[in-house]
Formats: sequence, structure tokens, C-alpha cells
Amino acid sequence: MNKELLAEFLIVLFGVFALSCVLLRIIIPILRAHKLGQKILEIGPIWHQKTKEGTPTMGGIGFIIGMLGILLIITVISSIRGTVGELAPLALTLGLGVANGMIGFFDDYKKLTKKQNEGLRWYQKLILQTLCAVLYMLAMRLTDNVSTVLAVPFTDISFDLGVFYYLFAVVLIVGIVNSVNLTDGIDGLAASQTAIVSALYALIAMKTENRSLELMSASTIGGALGFLVFNFYPAKVFMGDTGSLFFGGILVGSAFMIGEPLIIALAGLIFIIEAISDIIQVSVFKLSGRKKRVFKMAPIHHHFEKCGWSEVKIVFVFSVFTVIFCAAAYLM
Repeated sequence: MNKELLAEFLIVLFGVFALSCVLLRIIIPILRAHKLGQKILEIGPIWHQKTKEGTPTMGGIGFIIGMLGILLIITVISSIRGTVGELAPLALTLGLGVANGMIGFFDDYKKLTKKQNEGLRWYQKLILQTLCAVLYMLAMRLTDNVSTVLAVPFTDISFDLGVFYYLFAVVLIVGIVNSVNLTDGIDGLAASQTAIVSALYALIAMKTENRSLELMSASTIGGALGFLVFNFYPAKVFMGDTGSLFFGGILVGSAFMIGEPLIIALAGLIFIIEAISDIIQVSVFKLSGRKKRVFKMAPIHHHFEKCGWSEVKIVFVFSVFTVIFCAAAYLM
């Protein structure tokens, strides 16, 4: 293992963790003072309305600034050393995360100003997210940081999709970004899964000596853990769409940095299950004339809540699930 890479990884991780904690400690009272609290949907769990409504949201700002601040310092140091050129994939993936985070920020801001849980229209978010994905893939292509060859996990099979690779990539990016957003429904869930998947990326980065991926995973783990200090049950702050869309962009972008985008479908399977459960629930409900449901509530973490599971138990079980599939992904 490259000791210099490991040292940099630990410095960035703890640097982002510490800075995120400090920033959130400052930001939370400001959010509370301005009454920027979460509005819970009436169709959501009744107990959430009693225990979570009014909790400050948009806390994602804290770890986003924390990550950007530490990575900016690393970039300046790398520029002085003449190694900044190797950080192009890092910059592009960070840009994808920030762009999606900005979409989330405007969505959160609109919700808060309206004092209801309705922000941007679904098609507005979809158009903006698609634009972000297209620009990301275009930039990755122009900097020669992406291949059109798609490898099938656990096999020696691969396909050169040519131009269709970019269509696949855009669909995957938008899909994962929204899946992570849907997972952010109970205290500590989205941040914990993000940290675990990023830990897998860190192992891959160390194995392949991929510095861009190493810095990206270190900062993401640090940001997620720093946020969990305030978001683990009972949460003192929510990340909002600002944070969840940012994390979604970072996680799927990191998969492209590895060169194996399908790894996110395995390592981040819990995100996909959350999204599929929501799609199934809505589809069956509408097709049955609003009479039938598959789950007690969707996404699926709310189903387990209605089955009597505590939020802590759900986060623990989902985390074990993600660890298992990350281990499988590492063996790809």
C-alpha cells in the first residue's frame, strides 16, 4: 500500500470531518433562528410530524463547504507540487455533486419559503439533473477520463456501447442521484450508506493508487461522518435535498472515476431498492384506481417503520446489507 496515499487519505478524512462538525455547529443555530425547519408531508408517517417537523434542514451545506474547503487546500498544494493535473476527474465529479446540490438547494429553499413540502416540479428537477449528467459525461470525455466499454460484474464479458454508453451513463447518473435522495427519509440512513459505499471506493483507490478517487472517497467519508454526529437518531438537523442530491452525484460520479460504473448498482443496491419500492408503490396504487398498495408505505424504509422497526434498527440492518454488497463489489 502506498503510505503517502494513505497518509493523505487520513488527513483529508479527518480534516473534512472536523471542519464539517465545526460548520454544522455554527449553521444549525442559524437555520433554527431563521425557522428553516423541515415540513413533513401529511401523507408521511404521523409520528414524523410529531417528532421531526421543524427540525432544521439544508444541513448539507455544512459538509459540502467542509469538503470543498479541504479539497481546495489539497488542490493548491498539488498545484505547487506540479501534480494538480491528475486531479481532473476529482474536479469534474465534485462539480457533478455541487451542481446537483445546487438543484437541491433551490428545491429546499422553495419548500421553505412556501412553508410546505413542495419545491421544484419533478420535471424541472429531472431536466436540470439530466443537463448536469450530460455536461459531466461531456467533460469526462473531453478530458479522456471515460471509456465506452462497459464491463459486466463477476464476468469477463464487456461491451463497447459506443455512443449508447453516454445514454446509459446519463440514465444511471440521474437514477442514482434520485435514489439517494429517496433514501434520505429517516435519521442517519442516507449518510451512513454514503459513508459505507465511499469506504469501498477508498479501498479500490488504495489498491489502484488512484489519487483522485482517494481524495474523493476520503472527503465524502469525512463529510458523511461529520454530518452523522448531528443527524444520527434523534437528528438535530437534516441534510435536505441540498445534501442528498450532492451525495448522489458524488457516489455515482466516483463509480465512473473507477471506470466501472456498474459497481454502484451492486455497492449501492440499497439505494436502488429504495427507488424501485417507491416506483412499484406508486404504479400499483395508480393502476388499481388508488385502491391497492404493495408496501405499508414507500420508500421501503417507511414500510419497515410501519412494521414496528425503530429508525436505529433500520439504519443498522440497511448498513449491514450495504457492507455485504460492498464486499461483493470489491471482489468484482
